Amino acid sequence: MRNSKIAGVGHYVPERVVTNKDLEKIMDTSDEWIRERTGIVERRYFVEGVDTTSNMGAEAARRALKMAGLEPADLDMIVFATLSPDYVFPGSGVLLQRELGIKEIPALDVRNQCSGFVYALSVADQFIKTGMYNNVLVVGSEIHSSGLDFSTRGRGVSVIFGDGAGAAVLTPSDSNEQGILSTHLHADGEFAEELATIDPGSNKKNRLTHEMIDEGTIYPYMNGNTVFKHAVTRFPEVITEALQKNNYQPSDIDMLIPHQANLRITSYIQQKMQLPMEKVFSNIHKYGNTTAASIPIALSEAVLEGRIKEGDLVCLAAFGSGFTWASALIRW
Repeated sequence: MRNSKIAGVGHYVPERVVTNKDLEKIMDTSDEWIRERTGIVERRYFVEGVDTTSNMGAEAARRALKMAGLEPADLDMIVFATLSPDYVFPGSGVLLQRELGIKEIPALDVRNQCSGFVYALSVADQFIKTGMYNNVLVVGSEIHSSGLDFSTRGRGVSVIFGDGAGAAVLTPSDSNEQGILSTHLHADGEFAEELATIDPGSNKKNRLTHEMIDEGTIYPYMNGNTVFKHAVTRFPEVITEALQKNNYQPSDIDMLIPHQANLRITSYIQQKMQLPMEKVFSNIHKYGNTTAASIPIALSEAVLEGRIKEGDLVCLAAFGSGFTWASALIRW
């Protein structure tokens, strides 16, 4: 089987910058509290009438295509990861397809939240490995800010999330020594409700009621302690799994790009894997947690900043709602 490689990356973030100081004005929180617990200084929020989940993804995709030297018409498939689609249905994949002016290629939506981009990357990789498709666009895009509880009740979650999009274009590699070496996907539904938005759900006679709004069940809920405990276990496990599969050691990694969930989690992973700080990419201070968009935004920034070079061993790793967790090992 042939390998796939990432031929181009790109990202887009909305123009509106929201700082911790801005959030202090609308809820009982503080810049110091947010920085200490998450490492976040600011995040981006979408501009109504300008940004949508699909058109942010389309802009990131255009930048990735330009780097890859391809046009939208060259694409064979779209895999779109998001938990915040433009509509309940259809999924955002077909809307992205329309934005790019592409006709009739398949568009697949992936709903794996923080692990969504790595799951989507794995799907795209399999289609190229088998020879079914040659050029596959993988996108992670999120608009969280329109669905958060900005009262003091919701501050523990709402201060964490931001909006943005990232994209990667996968093409066949010329060598089995280069490209995506392996991907590793896991899930455990036992803890599904520990990080979830429960309502509105399809298993109720009235999908949305005033009681749901009043009780706050339409907003994301997170059991922070449980999520942290599992994240710091699963991240090292899935990174080690990828390294062992390909006969590498942690010291062989040139750049680790973890999902940008929390700076404390990233710092724990760095220490656990015994990696120097310069080999672990972090941009959570600028964007917060952008869920499925966080890894492709970080990957795009790392490439543009020259921190990833041809021949580097790059590891992507994610953990999030579901619980789901995943990794990908790439020879750039």
